[in-house]
Amino acid sequence: MRSCNSPWLARAWAAFGAAAPPLLRWNLRRRSIRGKEIDARLPERWGQDSTPRPAGRLLWLHAASVGEAMSLLTVLSALAQARVTILLTTGTVTSAALLQRRLPDLGLSDRVLHRFVPLDVPAWVERFLDHWQPDAVGFVESELWPNLLAACRARALPAMLINARMSAGSFALWQRAPGFARWVLGSFALILARSDEDAERLRALGVADVSVHGDLKFAAEPLPVDDAEWAALRHGLAGRPVWLAASTHPGEETEIAAAHRAMVAAHPRLLTIIAPRHPERGPALADALAAPRRGASEPPPDTAGLWIADTLGELGLWYRLAQVAFVGRSLIAPGGGQNPLEPARLGCAVVTGPYTGNFTDAMTLLRAEKAVLEVTSTAELAASASLLLSDAAARRQQTERAYDAVHRHADLPGRIADMLLGLLPRA
Repeated sequence: MRSCNSPWLARAWAAFGAAAPPLLRWNLRRRSIRGKEIDARLPERWGQDSTPRPAGRLLWLHAASVGEAMSLLTVLSALAQARVTILLTTGTVTSAALLQRRLPDLGLSDRVLHRFVPLDVPAWVERFLDHWQPDAVGFVESELWPNLLAACRARALPAMLINARMSAGSFALWQRAPGFARWVLGSFALILARSDEDAERLRALGVADVSVHGDLKFAAEPLPVDDAEWAALRHGLAGRPVWLAASTHPGEETEIAAAHRAMVAAHPRLLTIIAPRHPERGPALADALAAPRRGASEPPPDTAGLWIADTLGELGLWYRLAQVAFVGRSLIAPGGGQNPLEPARLGCAVVTGPYTGNFTDAMTLLRAEKAVLEVTSTAELAASASLLLSDAAARRQQTERAYDAVHRHADLPGRIADMLLGLLPRA
């Protein structure tokens, strides 16, 4: 790890990685029992793979989990015509399930190989790179793994940090080891920050050349939908007021139920769909709220009522069916929010609570265009959702402003794809 101004820290990290494999293997097996890993694919986590490397150029892209993988889908589509195989690694079971569904929809199954990323252990990283021999690599957001980057540098593997994110908390931690931070960030040939604020923090850590191209998550494709399911439910719900509480977290569902009761007088056939962030909570929610649930193949109520949408991969369906969406993990502190751009892309009016700190840039964008309503209580939520359901003109104005805002970065995936291809050797 030459040129690191904190060599002891770099060596300590590598030493930990070298000594850790038995403990890490044990932990991975424990995680597989809990459903956090896929047992048959555990060898990928320690760098083993029997799949032959495809001939020709290979571009390796790494995204941590669902959100980062989602943001890469538009870049993958932009790369589809290039003569290059794409190796896409992620670190979570949910991201693997997402890609298993989405890659065929995009016609990318034959062009993109998904694997789990090896843990940041020197021997496991070397084994992974020896097998796949990528020609260039792109890491997404804040995936700064020292041993992975050290191995890439040792092989003179061109690396790019895409949609670079540096939160205030991460910035404070990296400032404690400035030499190590400079070395890690100096591993990248290109760094594209998602915002001016992220770029300023990266520069403060010693990165001279950082460019700001906008947030790739703003350019994501709309969530997918099963057209047959959409057509059937749209027909069955025709004429009914429908609103959605999306990606809710514990405690929010009781508030949603209270808001529903407050709205029924003005909307007698109101259907309130509750899609919990973690679908496995569906049975307990159905019992607590005395509501039918999608996961049990139970239809929505014919009269005013709640419906628990506890299925995976159908959020795009719910956003298309609802006229108004409350985006969860935002009503109860500490919250943090979920992605408000997903309903905005699909013409759904957006309402959130006050705790949206994990999506500051997205909220700033929507606030600037007056394309989101923010509420601080159950009563305000009921009043705002009811107003939007009643006033079609106000709802249309909000959704049109939101749609225009989120489509300003439509060319960003293509520009990022061109920069990634520029790192590869000529075909």
